Amino acid sequence: MNPPDHAFLKKAGRILNSGQARTLVLTGNIYDLFCLPRGEAQDYVPLLDFLASSWSLPDLVLVVCELNGPVRFARKEDGDKLRDAWLRWRAGCDGDELAVKRMLASNRQAAELDRVEKTYDESLRESLNNPSLALELLRQMCLCSRTVHSGAKLLKENLLVLIEGADLLIPDGPIQGLSDTDRRRIAICHDWFCDPAFLGGGDSVVLLAESRSLLHHRIARLPQLLEVEVPAPDAAARRHLIAGFNAQQAPEQRVWLEGGEETLAAMTAGLSLHALLQLLKGARHGHKGLTPEDVIARVEEFIQSQLGEDIVEFKKPTHSFSDVVGFRRLKRFLQEDLLPRFQASGLEALSGAAVCGPIGGGKTFIFEALAAEAGMVVLVIKNIRSQWFGQTDVIFERLKRVLNALAKVLIFVDEADTQFGGVGADTHETERRLTGKLQAMMSDPLLRGRVFWLLVTARIHLLSPDLRRPGRVGDLIIPTLDPEGEDREDFLRWAVKPALPEGVSADEVRRFD
Repeated sequence: MNPPDHAFLKKAGRILNSGQARTLVLTGNIYDLFCLPRGEAQDYVPLLDFLASSWSLPDLVLVVCELNGPVRFARKEDGDKLRDAWLRWRAGCDGDELAVKRMLASNRQAAELDRVEKTYDESLRESLNNPSLALELLRQMCLCSRTVHSGAKLLKENLLVLIEGADLLIPDGPIQGLSDTDRRRIAICHDWFCDPAFLGGGDSVVLLAESRSLLHHRIARLPQLLEVEVPAPDAAARRHLIAGFNAQQAPEQRVWLEGGEETLAAMTAGLSLHALLQLLKGARHGHKGLTPEDVIARVEEFIQSQLGEDIVEFKKPTHSFSDVVGFRRLKRFLQEDLLPRFQASGLEALSGAAVCGPIGGGKTFIFEALAAEAGMVVLVIKNIRSQWFGQTDVIFERLKRVLNALAKVLIFVDEADTQFGGVGADTHETERRLTGKLQAMMSDPLLRGRVFWLLVTARIHLLSPDLRRPGRVGDLIIPTLDPEGEDREDFLRWAVKPALPEGVSADEVRRFD
């Protein structure tokens, strides 16, 4: 079975090969597993190992900087090449020439040559416990790489540097609140990435961070830093993992679900490959097949763990339109007009609707019934703001990544007038940015037919005019008003039923009214 196609890898490769940018940040689903072909077999490895293997090309010297490891090279011979280039840069000769030169030198000259050689080796060793030293060493490697000596570059190949956990190395925050060590790393990266010689050279740096917002703003806002998002796995990637997992198991240990692997791949939308592998291993250990309830529960658990229980909530409404008292015309409109538009796809689909009406009028109850009738995943947004610096943007990006992975989802926003901020001059910058991103997501054509929004509020006039413009959710406003006529009589009969279970006459209903 052919391995899944990774579009982000090709996009990043095109940017670096064209010279469009020399600094790249990979964001998004960076903590997942990725399929790496190894001959006939296929292995699932972390992103750093996947990139190191995919980009290990003859004309590149690939250098890897890990958070809990030293600066290392993808191939041993690459390390030898760079060491010789470094010695020629500092001492004017490579390792072999240096040994001969040391033999012929005086004691003082030999000591100086030893110091030059030891500086490089000791810097590599000490970079394990000193991230600032590691970044400065990598910057110096790029300087060495593009230095011309005797009419030729000291290193024929170009450097490709992969830096893990860039958001921890250069964290965002007010500059006056950062430690001296953090400030130094920010200064190193700023000088490195803004150096005209680096921008015009052939060396490249790839940073790994969950969100660009987590990088310090002096680095994140550099125009020469381009971003490539690593998306959540699609149905093809999940199907490939399931098929590969079952192919390695004995027949009695294979994981199955009614409907086959295709159905299982569709139902696990929203899971990372890491979480999907955990689900498969758990089912294999129990020697039983998976049920739809098992899969749905795991998807809900995973998404809530990614976003936080105080951010979103999964709802499973159990009541239907038959449980809604009154609202004859509204129920008919919802069943005949709105529900088919929610279940459609493409241009016929509706992005969502705004629901207004008095407090206590039954808005939430009736539209939860609509969600149950639609049979969709219902995601209730509780609060997507964070008290921590920079975390609001990260929460939004995680939410968008989840929505892109799900097949069909209904976003339920109760008290919508308080959930969405404004965009005026007196609104905080983070609030304006969040509101703008949410509004753009509601009208995103890529999400049309897959993500539907229901904004429920008793104060419809407080919703932003941008939300109420044509093409967005507030373009369709559905009133849920107090009952009148026959609807009011139905409600009165329902209200007195516990006290008068035998029912009431028409005259009594008029008395109650």
